[in-house]
Amino acid sequence: MRHRKAGRRLGRTSSHRDAMLRNMVTSLLDQERIVTTVPKAKEARRVIEQMITLGKRGDLHARRQALAYIRSKDIVAKLFDQLGSQYAERNGGYTRIIRTGTRLGDAAPMAILELVDYKEEVNEAKAEQEQ
Repeated sequence: MRHRKAGRRLGRTSSHRDAMLRNMVTSLLDQERIVTTVPKAKEARRVIEQMITLGKRGDLHARRQALAYIRSKDIVAKLFDQLGSQYAERNGGYTRIIRTGTRLGDAAPMAILELVDYKEEVNEAKAEQEQ
């Protein structure tokens, strides 16, 4: 029985799972939107919410805790400088999961994991050509 054992195993060893989640969190903070499977998105959401909360705190200890997990100084700087102030008024719920159907190869349920204030950059030249 798995009583009181939080988290999904995702069919990986613990070291592989930790590395995968670190990479997913780093990619999400960098690009603000990633496409993955639904179980992976739900697990990454748990970690990314904690990282953004550390970014909102903004002190040195929080920065060192974030660096211990993310290990990219540029991404941590973005987390503390831009995203921390961007979500300062929001009490949790920094990400959204949008289900997109199933993957063709193995019918895995796919989803888009994105930050709540994500805005897709539309090329203005294309918008002018359509008019």
